[in-house]
Amino acid sequence: MKKLFLFLLQVAVVPALAQDMQLTVKAGKYERHNTLVTYHPEKQLPAGKVWQLEEIKGSIRVPVAVQQDAAGNCIWMMEGHMAAGAERTYHLYAGPFVNSAALQALVSDSAILLEEGKTRVLQYNTAVVSPPAGSDTVYKRSGFIHPLWAPNGVVLTNIFPNAGHRHHMGIWNPWTHTMFEGKETDFWNVQKKEGKLRYGGLVAVAGGNVYCGFKVKQEHVAFPEQGREKIAIAEVMSVRAYRAYLGGSRRIWDMESEFECPGDSGILLMQYRYGGGFGLRTTPYFTDKTSKVLTSEGKTRKDADSTRARWVMITGDAPQGRAGLLIMSSGENYDSPEALRVWPENMEGGELMLNYSPTKIKSWRWIHGNVYTLKYRILVYSGDLSVSEAELAWLDYAYPPEVIVSSR
Repeated sequence: MKKLFLFLLQVAVVPALAQDMQLTVKAGKYERHNTLVTYHPEKQLPAGKVWQLEEIKGSIRVPVAVQQDAAGNCIWMMEGHMAAGAERTYHLYAGPFVNSAALQALVSDSAILLEEGKTRVLQYNTAVVSPPAGSDTVYKRSGFIHPLWAPNGVVLTNIFPNAGHRHHMGIWNPWTHTMFEGKETDFWNVQKKEGKLRYGGLVAVAGGNVYCGFKVKQEHVAFPEQGREKIAIAEVMSVRAYRAYLGGSRRIWDMESEFECPGDSGILLMQYRYGGGFGLRTTPYFTDKTSKVLTSEGKTRKDADSTRARWVMITGDAPQGRAGLLIMSSGENYDSPEALRVWPENMEGGELMLNYSPTKIKSWRWIHGNVYTLKYRILVYSGDLSVSEAELAWLDYAYPPEVIVSSR
């Protein structure tokens, strides 16, 4: 039976901070359109309060859903259009408790399912999933996202796609060409039996009126010899899905991974044409005939491979309708903007595998004791997404609006 976990933040009391304040959101030099806003308090907000928000529009106060995260930040969706240089004003205050968590993380024995109401967002698989009958058991896997749903119900991902690429698992991030303790180790191609990525345990889940999500451990396990294993990379992956907007046709979710090397030797992620980062195997309905790829630099599926891109858009047709996803790479990532691995059109009937790979151009050495981070934002949508909308979404991600606070 699924159990519902809702995260309620408790923070230390800081009497000096006002419990009633005015926030001004500044668009800055970029136009804004349905933008996530984060207020980072200089001090923790007082404990035991339920924070509420309303937008001030002259003499009118419009309630706005707001949610506080584990770090004490207040997050909301600033809906509608906002011109470059413009400002919008909000009132943040401690109000009565309202039990209306619209977004939920449902935890079962096999998976974590994110939902908004009755709309499914994505599923992260914690249990080991077996490949199709007759396949080698080496392909058994946990620790991946599938299904990922578009707002109109189109399933955008695929797992165990065919006999040649049973190791492709929806959205996943194993490294391909590494040097670990003096031995080349491949965590991506599990059929080589050198390594594998797996689920390592639940850290936290969250739910509320603005977002839901989870934080999990993932283990990149090396098999130095038969019968032995060793964790080469310890990962903490966080996923946060936000409320849908634009009539429910758009939704943003974030994925962030923090990596550490438990062993003293660290690991060398050697330059290779794919691996790590953000790996995606799309639905089999998205072929070269039924889908299209476009990058921030104007590249398509014919010429996007090995090029750098701030964002990449995939749109296609499926039985449930037309849908797609926009994958945005953080400017803070290694060797940003990262290069892409994009399958050519003649691969496996035109099906698509796409990978944002930080090590496609150059190697990356990880040292024991350090933490390495990769961040991505994904916008899933029904129908089509324009280039201008994609660019605005990336600008919101890369250059979020500024929030100025003053006590009332």
